[in-house]
Amino acid sequence: MRRSFGTPKTKDFLQSVAFLAPSVLGVTVFFIAPFAIVVYYALVSSPNDPEFVFLKNFIDVLHNSSFLTAAKNTATFAAVAVPLAVVLSLCLALLLEQKIPGKSMFRTFFLSPMMVPVASVVLIWQVIFHAKGTLNQFLALFGVQAVDWLKSPYCQLVVVVLFLWKNLGYNMILFMAALNNIPKELLEVADVEGASAAHKFFHIKLRYLSPTVLFVTILSMINSFKVFREVYLLSGDYPYEGLYTLQHFMNNTFLSYNFQKLSAAAILLAIVMVILIALLFKVEDIFGKDVEG
Repeated sequence: MRRSFGTPKTKDFLQSVAFLAPSVLGVTVFFIAPFAIVVYYALVSSPNDPEFVFLKNFIDVLHNSSFLTAAKNTATFAAVAVPLAVVLSLCLALLLEQKIPGKSMFRTFFLSPMMVPVASVVLIWQVIFHAKGTLNQFLALFGVQAVDWLKSPYCQLVVVVLFLWKNLGYNMILFMAALNNIPKELLEVADVEGASAAHKFFHIKLRYLSPTVLFVTILSMINSFKVFREVYLLSGDYPYEGLYTLQHFMNNTFLSYNFQKLSAAAILLAIVMVILIALLFKVEDIFGKDVEG
């Protein structure tokens, strides 16, 4: 005779626990536990000599000149690259919404960077922006003096162009999908009432696009913090000061086995990211709440 496991609700609960257990275990082992270890390292003097020092590691990091330089460069890059990535990809999506010749080729051109390996992209950028590269040879035709772009005040501009070239296509597709979901009836009514293109964009399209704008902004922000891969391949562990990012600082700190400083810097970065994303969600909630549902 089979034994009952209780009421149907109890059975559903046990089944839910059984299905969720592998995911919860995976998240705990690969995310929660490592983060707890990082917090522990940030609060002790050394992993080998675990003396509790509370906020000392955070204070030391905030007074570290390399960290401050890296934070400034990363913030400057994100402040320039992220808005450009959002605005330009939205403009491209709006352009492709119109009836223009060669639309499919235009779309393929902006999606093609997603298929190109990063190492190949970096090699192209080195050929173009080297001190004796293609760009300098072209500018020399007009009497412009050669510039070592990756070791000059223009170094971040080079990486911004690379970042946009790699990310605009994907962001554009996201905006194109969101534009197709805008109720056509609203746009038809606006046309009947003689609304201008600017009025339709700011009062109808942009409001319905607000969740996608939020998502693309967050995605671009995360990608801007991951630009270390490209910069590292372009200029190595210790690049020109303007290209020294937080990822360089953390990578070099890891190589020097200073795990407490690395952990403190990682937690500070995580806190800043959480605050920025929370502010973006709040702005989107205020701006797009009248079109929900």
